[in-house]
Parts: sequence; C-alpha cells; structure tokens
Amino acid sequence: MKNTLLSQQRAVSRKIKEFVLSVQIEKKYTKDEILQMYLNESPYGGTAWGVEAAAETYFGKKVSELNLVESAILAGLPQAPSTYSPFGVNTEAYKDRTKAVLRRMREDNYITKDQEKQALADLETVKFAAEGSDFKAPHFVMYVKQKLIDRYGERLVEQGGLKVTTTLDWQLQEKAQAIVTEEIAKVEDIHITNGATLVIDPQTGEILAMVGSKNYAAEDYDGKVNVTLSLRQPGSAIKPVTYVTAFRKGYSPATMIADVLTEFPGGANLPEYKPKNYDGKVHGPVQLRYALGSSLNIPAVKLLQLVGVKDMLTTAYQMGFTTLEPTTANVNRFGLSVTLGGGEIRLIDMVAAYSAFANLGFKVEPVSILKVEDAQGKILEENKPVAKQRVLSEEEAFLINDILADNKARLITFGANSLLNIVNRTVAVKTGT
Repeated sequence: MKNTLLSQQRAVSRKIKEFVLSVQIEKKYTKDEILQMYLNESPYGGTAWGVEAAAETYFGKKVSELNLVESAILAGLPQAPSTYSPFGVNTEAYKDRTKAVLRRMREDNYITKDQEKQALADLETVKFAAEGSDFKAPHFVMYVKQKLIDRYGERLVEQGGLKVTTTLDWQLQEKAQAIVTEEIAKVEDIHITNGATLVIDPQTGEILAMVGSKNYAAEDYDGKVNVTLSLRQPGSAIKPVTYVTAFRKGYSPATMIADVLTEFPGGANLPEYKPKNYDGKVHGPVQLRYALGSSLNIPAVKLLQLVGVKDMLTTAYQMGFTTLEPTTANVNRFGLSVTLGGGEIRLIDMVAAYSAFANLGFKVEPVSILKVEDAQGKILEENKPVAKQRVLSEEEAFLINDILADNKARLITFGANSLLNIVNRTVAVKTGT
C-alpha cells in the first residue's frame, strides 16, 4: 500500500508518512480489507499486478481455482517479483521462496505438517501456463519495461505503480503478428521456423508494432528472444546504402555498370570473392537503376569496390546502423561482402535508417514511450518531438525511393507482376534475403 500511495523518496519524512498512513488505514479498514487491497495492488512480476492477474499469468486460472502450492508460489512473489518469478532469469529461486512461505504457514498453524509435505512434493511438478500467453505484445512490453528499468531502476518499475502510455497500435500489432505466423507457415518446409517484424511511423519514429518472434512461448527456437533487437545479416536490404553512397560521389541512376562474372580481391585475410546473381545469370551492361531495382549482386559488389567499403560504412553508420561503424577493423572484417549483407545489424536499426529515405534525408530515432506517470499522477516524462537529423540530402533519398518504386527497374529479376508491385500504390520496396 505504501508504494502505491507514497512516492519512492527515501527520507525520514517518508517513514513518518508511512506510520501515519498505517494508523489511518487500520482505523478505517478491517485486516481482511487491508489484505484484500494488498493482494489487488501488489506487483507479481512482468505485467501481473494484483493476485487475480498473477493467477492468470502463471497458472491460467482464477484465484479461487488455485491449490495450496500454487497459492504459496504467488504469496512469495511480491517481496521481489523479478527475483522470484518462475519466468525470471533464476527459474529455481521461486522454489526456495515457496518453501519458506509453506514453512511459515505451518508454523502459524494455517496448514498441517502433512499438507506442507504434500505441497513440497507438488512444488517439484507444478505446471505453469505458457509464458507470454496472458499478455499482449510481449516483446514490446518487455522492451519498454527494460527501458523503464534503465531510466528509473527496477524497484520503482516493479513496485512504483507507474502508468505508462506507449506508442503501440494494437490493431496493427495483431495484423503484424498474424502476418508473421502466416508467412512462416509458407516456408517451414525449408526449415525456416521463426521471424520478426517492426513497424514505425517514419515521421515520428513511434513504434506501432513489434513482433519479436513467431511465438513468445516457443521453446524450440527460444521465442522469448526479441529478433528485432538481435544481430542478423540483412541480405540485400543493405544495398541501398551502397547506392546512396555512390550518388553522393556523383554517380547517377543512369550510370552504366557491367554485370559480368567478376573475381574480386578478398582483402585482408579474406579469400577471393566471386559473387553470383540471385537468378544465376549475368546481364551485361546495366544502369544502376536496374541493378538496384532488380537487386543484382555482382553490380552491387562492383559498385562498392568503386566507392570504397569505408565510405559505405560511414554512410551506414550516419544513417543509424550502429554495428557498421567505419573502423579499420570493420572494413577489413566485412570487406566487399558487406553490400550483400555480410555485416550483422539489428532490425530496429535498419528500420530507423530506412526512415531517412521516407523522410527525404532525415532520420528519426525509434520511440516507444509517450508518457510516464507515477502513482500520484505526476508526469515523470513525456515524449516531445525533437528535431530530425539530416543524414542524406533530399536528392540522394529521392533517387533511392524513385528506383525502389519503379516496377520497370525490377523486371530483370522479378518480372512485371511480382509481389513487389503494389497495384494502385506508389511504394518503394526492397527485398532482403
């Protein structure tokens, strides 16, 4: 109760307020009413606030349906929800805590020794609900929670009764989750079992949908891992960075480049590099427009050789690819393969970087939290629009958008009626495999 009604300030004045508050509460409410309020207001870990929510979260049951050991597990959580949560990092900690609760119940004559013995046996085989099955957008929730912990500390986040307004669009989130599930089902026969997606508003950076895996509760591919924050190779989705670097240096979409089999030097401690196009063919002289639109590999590598790996990484880093810093070590490690996705990046960085194309050169940072209020309604933080950072010229961004929206530029690889052609819409699209 004190964490709900009082601030988190550690001072003598708070202790005095706690004493006064306890006296007033005991005068006004019975012990059963106080206990009920405590159970309904206490944090039980994650998004579970109150014992009813906790029962649903951990066991998929109502409180009235819990048995002795399940009740004891929940009774032990409020003291340190993150530490004792069965879904926490230390998955065995809840057992020691539950044993202590059962021992105290027996000592206070709430249960018999035989009941304690049976509950201890049941503790070893207790069944929990699938983690994440009880709350919406679990990866986004945990992403926001970690940001709050970084800013305010775990104690305030777990016990402070914060009210957090986020950027999530629930309808869009549901659609994104359904799409990930549907698309993975189409490719499971080639052993692709997981996927992720991230949707932001490129004007504001607000995260509208975040699907970190196909199924948060899955154990065969560790569904709790948020793939939007994990390092992955981007494939051809990184190619526009090479091309925009070339445009910075005076190349144009009409510049010709030879799409012919080429053997490139591997660089420091790297073997010779012989890229092939997706279709296994070569197409002779092509304009950069068609090379990018059709995502041809050989021209992309050849163009990177012309503009330089370091300059390409410089552009990427400026755009927000935090793992592609233009250091000598990275230049040597990635080499020319970086233009085909040889350098690992985070999806959240890529989405932010692509906002520079959508905003004609201005990049936005991803935003997930709009407002945070404490238990008394005091606003602790409120997101306000900040000046966007220009990382590309308007002309450079426009050229990339124009190429990626040009269905004719895709003809070499994808044909006229591919899924990339959004009928009656002007949409810039880039593949990445």
